[in-house]
Amino acid sequence: MKTLFWLALFLLGLTGVLLPISYLWISSNLPPMDSEFEIEKQLKHTVEGDRMSLVAGLYVKPDRPITFNRPDFSRLPKDLVAMYITEMGCPTYFQTPREEGLPWAWRLLHGAMMGGHLDGDGGCERVLALRIARKLGVKEPYQLAVAAHKIHSVMQKDQLLAYDLALQRFERGLVGVEDVTLKMFGKELDKLNLSELAELMLILPPYLYYDDLRTCHNAPLIKGNRDAIIAEIANWELITPEKAKNAIAQPVSCLTRK
Repeated sequence: MKTLFWLALFLLGLTGVLLPISYLWISSNLPPMDSEFEIEKQLKHTVEGDRMSLVAGLYVKPDRPITFNRPDFSRLPKDLVAMYITEMGCPTYFQTPREEGLPWAWRLLHGAMMGGHLDGDGGCERVLALRIARKLGVKEPYQLAVAAHKIHSVMQKDQLLAYDLALQRFERGLVGVEDVTLKMFGKELDKLNLSELAELMLILPPYLYYDDLRTCHNAPLIKGNRDAIIAEIANWELITPEKAKNAIAQPVSCLTRK
């Protein structure tokens, strides 16, 4: 019994030494991301390069500047945010404190070692941080875990979500929810009504129906999924039943644009 006790203490001590050393070694091989400024600077280069690759050599100016500005959560429609966190499986995302300490560290370690996803709003924080890390070019599981931790350390919940939406790539040169809104609906994000926001949600994860909405392929399916999204946030009381009913009554927007 004593042998098992001392073995457990030894392993615990060994873990306490090896984990910090591993973290520092992995961190030294990652791009700079110890502040939001460092993260934003790299993303700016990536996004603007993508947009420039499309407009370079064109005589006609693009619909909007290629500049990547710091994502601003306050510019996002509340209904879109409600849909996004609900579809991620975290409708209470903004009702719970940010996950930190041992629960957060275990979530990252479990994900890196087992490849699994632990439930809870912290899981959505991890997913958002991982998506941002991948946009920074990080790919290997343990590097992603460290990168996600560093990103999570310098960003609040609303920033994680705002960056994620600003970095969604739909095709060459088309990056971010504001860009795709202008292309798909012909107006700015803050001008969309609830039914249009639900259609926009279908372009985003987990649906990714960009091509279907762009070509208006299978409008009944689009409407069915759109209405299900609206009903879901109504069930969580994130919108009123009357507002949901009015939005569901609207036709699919791509049919009216034809």
